Amino acid sequence: MLPETTVVVLYEAQGEATINIKNTDPGPALLHSVVENVPEDVEPLLIVTPPITRVEAGETQLVRFIATLKEPLKTQRLKRVSFEGIPQARGPGGATIGITLRQNLPLILHPKDLPVHDTPWELLKWKRAGKSLTVHNDSAYVVRLEPQVQLLPQGGLATLPRTYVLPGEALAVQVDGALEGVTGVEIRPATLYGFSADSYRALINADEG
Repeated sequence: MLPETTVVVLYEAQGEATINIKNTDPGPALLHSVVENVPEDVEPLLIVTPPITRVEAGETQLVRFIATLKEPLKTQRLKRVSFEGIPQARGPGGATIGITLRQNLPLILHPKDLPVHDTPWELLKWKRAGKSLTVHNDSAYVVRLEPQVQLLPQGGLATLPRTYVLPGEALAVQVDGALEGVTGVEIRPATLYGFSADSYRALINADEG
């Protein structure tokens, strides 16, 4: 099952989002679509329809995501969606044969009154306190980026615990080696629609305490 995009964006003002999923297999398959929570945000915010449907070989199925918000969004929210193709080919004795393949994509819910920001990673704040380095996201945007961080100017390496920083979060950055002399970082972020952006350099705030 091949999604037409690598990210799903649901705008609160529209109330729903759609994506086309193509069955590239030579035979029919069941498409099973599921909304998954990230560990940090388990509130149910949307439903998917159809949750399961048969898609013929070479055909495309439209999948809808419908917001079920109980109150307006204050920040962007992050979920994930998976699309699993279950082959319908039958082998001897009627058993289903074939391999199930699952695609897992991020889904971002965007608040009605929040302007679209093309480079939200520029809003991250990087802070050093003694031997520790943290990244703070005081914005209303979900920032997605590669976990590998380059330390400047020496070129040392650091690692984020995951590939996203949610609004209001502060994450500890694992540093390989000393922070002495480090004045900035270079990151590789992803745009709202899932494309890799150019690497971005940010300054680290001076030691605190």
